[in-house]
Amino acid sequence: MKIKVIVHEAEEGGYWAEVPAIPGCATEGDTWDELLANLYEAIEGCLSIDAPQLSLDEKSKVMEIAI
Repeated sequence: MKIKVIVHEAEEGGYWAEVPAIPGCATEGDTWDELLANLYEAIEGCLSIDAPQLSLDEKSKVMEIAI
């Protein structure tokens, strides 16, 4: 899966990035390499949040898929 991120240069130095497809998912890093590592961690963290308990009938089920 590919996802687009917007990378900004921070005023105090370093970088910060946001992930438009995942509202509220953002991170920062002092170096480019640190930013990239933090981006992977932030995206994984944002996507791993469990959905609230849903009302399901007996014919429905919750699945987890890898993309």
